[in-house]
Amino acid sequence: MSTPVDYFAIFMQFLVAIGFVVVSMLVSHWAGPKRKTTDKLENFECGIDAVGNARMPFSIRYFMTAILFVMFDVEVVFMYPWAVNFRQLGMLGMIEMLLFAGLLLLGYVYILKKGALKWE
Repeated sequence: MSTPVDYFAIFMQFLVAIGFVVVSMLVSHWAGPKRKTTDKLENFECGIDAVGNARMPFSIRYFMTAILFVMFDVEVVFMYPWAVNFRQLGMLGMIEMLLFAGLLLLGYVYILKKGALKWE
């Protein structure tokens, strides 16, 4: 059984993180420059002047690549707790993770066969 004392370190870390954010924002607001000129208020994108409409359509392949990255990144997030508890889960845990990875691999093969990652 866990008691509230077991969560004290997490609570303290949460308070320190929130305190750091608040103090950083207050110090930057207090110590930062207050002069607002037209050059400072202008949009800045990588040193290139903004040209045209910001609503210009992008290729769907860009979004497919981003979604695939997120999908496989989330897979790693699910694998970390499994790796930490690998000995406790035993063979059943190994089979479940192989099934999980196999289903993701099957989806990846499907995407490759559809040609979603071909940049022509």
